[in-house]
Amino acid sequence: MKQAVHFGAGNIGRGFIGALFSKSDYHVTFVDVADQIIDKLNEEKTYQVNLAQAEPESITIEHVSGVNNMKDEAGVIEAIGQATYLTTAIGPNILPRIAPLIAKAITERLQATDEKLYVIACENQIGATDILKTHIFDNLDEETKNKLDGNVYFFNSAVDRIVPIQDSSSLDVLVEPYYEWVVETSETIPPVEGMTIVENLAPFIERKLFTVNTGHAVIAYLGYLAGKPTIDQSLADSEIEDQVRETLKETGAYLVKEYGLDEDEHLAYINKNIERFKNSYLNDGVTRVGRAPIRKLGPDDRFVRPAMQAQKAGLPYTYLAKAIAAALAFDNPEDEDAVKIQAMIQENGPSSVLKEISGLDADSGIAQEVVRQYEALKA
Repeated sequence: MKQAVHFGAGNIGRGFIGALFSKSDYHVTFVDVADQIIDKLNEEKTYQVNLAQAEPESITIEHVSGVNNMKDEAGVIEAIGQATYLTTAIGPNILPRIAPLIAKAITERLQATDEKLYVIACENQIGATDILKTHIFDNLDEETKNKLDGNVYFFNSAVDRIVPIQDSSSLDVLVEPYYEWVVETSETIPPVEGMTIVENLAPFIERKLFTVNTGHAVIAYLGYLAGKPTIDQSLADSEIEDQVRETLKETGAYLVKEYGLDEDEHLAYINKNIERFKNSYLNDGVTRVGRAPIRKLGPDDRFVRPAMQAQKAGLPYTYLAKAIAAALAFDNPEDEDAVKIQAMIQENGPSSVLKEISGLDADSGIAQEVVRQYEALKA
């Protein structure tokens, strides 16, 4: 049977990428450090993907197993040695941690076979596979690097599916019906159900990041400040929905100008995603969606990058600045990043956060607008 190795056995891994491989007749080996999930995968060898919609629908996922990479490196190396695909959905910050083991597995694989291996990092990060590739290369000797060409391929991708936090005692996963997996390559590669191949990923990944990710996070932060528990309940507030739509019109103006997108089609894409966010069957908490604000406030992430691009293009960014301000005001005491940001603000003010985390100088137009919006929110 065809083999795929997927790093990350959490809800996204099982409910999205792993499920697509299983439906495409691959045996999926999930790699993770969570003993409870790995043990269940090996014991039950199947689980259900349940669609969050009015009419109940479940998909049975089979041909799955698990390996704990902290306890069984040999098992991971063996699985990668037999795999056609190696994918990840673990979070961009974890990629450097798994790279040494992947490098070791690739080294052994190249000594044993010339079968092609396709590596795809399925993360909410521009160029995530390039990032993983760089860390893998840092752990390879020159002889192995010279063997990669024609044997190991690295493809960037864009992924989109909402998977809320849920009961961890079961392998079954609740997901929204909609999904998108776009992979950038001009190669002919083994087909996977649900995978879309494109030669230029940039417009797809930026459209997704600066519409879906930006919009989702804006709802979370504005909803949190308004005392709303979930995303759908936040959007039930017409004022929040209006602010989200205006924010996405600002990111949309940049995308239309940068990539020549059809303005009406992109507005329809914005409206479609706002309707996705209203799905009450997901019961998606604002603290889950808003978690880890330090990464979300990064210079290349969903708020700051489109704001900077808008500024360069002479386009408005007022609502994006308010979104950044709302992220600064996210003071969830259970979120480590939020606690750190609040301490930085307490000590040196919001400008210090924008400088250190977002790369925005205090005298920049964006930073000044964010501070103005932040002070208005706090007032």
